[in-house]
Amino acid sequence: SYSIVYLNIPLERFFNMFGRVGTLITDRYYPPEMEYVTEPDYLSSVFDTIQMAYLGALFGMAAAIPLGWFGSYNMTPSRRFVYPLARFVAMCTRAVHETIWAILFVTILGFGMMAGVLALTMFCIGFAGKLFAEEIEAIDMGPVEAIRSTGASELAVMVYGVFPQVRVAFTGIGIYTWDVAFRAATVVGFFGAGGMGWYLKRNVLQIETTRVSAILVSIILLVLVSEAVSAWARARVAKAK
Repeated sequence: SYSIVYLNIPLERFFNMFGRVGTLITDRYYPPEMEYVTEPDYLSSVFDTIQMAYLGALFGMAAAIPLGWFGSYNMTPSRRFVYPLARFVAMCTRAVHETIWAILFVTILGFGMMAGVLALTMFCIGFAGKLFAEEIEAIDMGPVEAIRSTGASELAVMVYGVFPQVRVAFTGIGIYTWDVAFRAATVVGFFGAGGMGWYLKRNVLQIETTRVSAILVSIILLVLVSEAVSAWARARVAKAK
């Protein structure tokens, strides 16, 4: 209650808005112009969004794996220098929202898919890097010490001592990272990074409300499909444990 009073939030407006929202939706946004989202140009933007999410998740996880290795206290080459640096990088990339990354890269590179891919890459680096580091820190060090006692290299330690213990967890994290990247990809385009979000912004600015509602419906449906596929994949990974 203190926060509500401090922020001066008028609760009566909150409870009274639902009738106006319903009227606004029925008058301006209903029915959705679903024919618009079946046009070839828009369908092409859907494919662009999927590819942008795929590349962002792929590049992000490729960078997050070594970052997780360096940021794990039990496996880092240097606990004094490398470990805090890796943790700092993961924290910084995770702290900045993907929309802020999109605005930054659009400002630097201009409008287009490259800005979106880089924004999602930065987001996925911090997101997956922290999870990878925590999984590596939770491994059993017995096999690792046994392999090190033979004089094996750090690469051999990673491949034969660490990877078998984190393989299933890393696969699950990768699937979850893709799922989150796809959700974010539908948003970053609103800030000029291409894809479905760009069509959403254009129609919002043109006050094409029935098209806006159709785009929102298509985004919701695609996210539901992505969630279903990710849940199925995670279930398959869980059975592999």
